[in-house]
Amino acid sequence: MPKLSVIIITKNESQNIADCIKSANFANEVIVLDSGSSDNTVSLAKKLGAKVFNKPWKGYGQQKNMAIQLTKHEWIFSLDADERITPALKQEILKVINRSDFNVYDVPRRSLFVSRFIKHSGWQPDRTKRLFKKGSAKFSEHHVHEHLESKYEIGHLLQPLIHYSYRDFEMVLKKINVYSSLGAKDLKSKGKKGSLKKAILHALWAFIRAYIVRLGFLDGREGLMLAISVAEGTYYRYIKLIYLK
Repeated sequence: MPKLSVIIITKNESQNIADCIKSANFANEVIVLDSGSSDNTVSLAKKLGAKVFNKPWKGYGQQKNMAIQLTKHEWIFSLDADERITPALKQEILKVINRSDFNVYDVPRRSLFVSRFIKHSGWQPDRTKRLFKKGSAKFSEHHVHEHLESKYEIGHLLQPLIHYSYRDFEMVLKKINVYSSLGAKDLKSKGKKGSLKKAILHALWAFIRAYIVRLGFLDGREGLMLAISVAEGTYYRYIKLIYLK
């Protein structure tokens, strides 16, 4: 039976890390790469049997690539601290790595927005590449929304990964601020320039796309709140781009 490593990058994830590791306890090893947590993330991870390492923060993509280098086994599954592998997904992962039809697989995600798992708004099935043979893929080095890059054909898992992305509005506001700052840096690295006009137009389109084009209105109250938050994040990303030196 091929062996599996699960990688998780962390910083101050004490609210999530225990349930995250428990969902991955079928793997042959769980690697936690921490970047200076001041809470009990590290002690919780060690208590649950994870192999814990510490590296200064270099960005999402670079941290995950460093975590890949710490693994010992043939197959790797990249898991975020706010995600959970369900029993059904566990069985599917074990089945496909034993069969090895593909070198890289994506998985659908079911994501929580405050009080509802979103079914529209571009959030479902939200396929993301996570399972791969070591050496077959690596993460892009974007400041935010990093993703696996691979030259191989992608296989598709059917069982969803559960994503507790926004548990409350404090988290929504925090992520709008953090992700808009990181997104502005990514735009700058591509040679983009910000302006108030761009901020307004891009924000307006982000709302229309999430709420109307991608049927966010079918997600009820949370669909509207999500579309507004997406528009806000887009607006601030282009505003912050104006002031980046």
